[in-house]
Amino acid sequence: MQTASTDICERMGRLQELSEFKHGTVIGCHLCNKSTCEIFLLLNIPRSTVSGFIKKWKQLGTTETQP
Repeated sequence: MQTASTDICERMGRLQELSEFKHGTVIGCHLCNKSTCEIFLLLNIPRSTVSGFIKKWKQLGTTETQP
């Protein structure tokens, strides 16, 4: 049996980094005129994460994790 705190941490998954492949896939979909909603449904990534990747790519020209 899991404790409540363990269960919450597993569901949130905020500490997980997405692979560079997923980053590139998000940007590739964006360049193919897919909407944020379509991208998040296709890749099963939170909508806010998709929006953040696209915004970061437009501003910085990269999707690499910054220190």
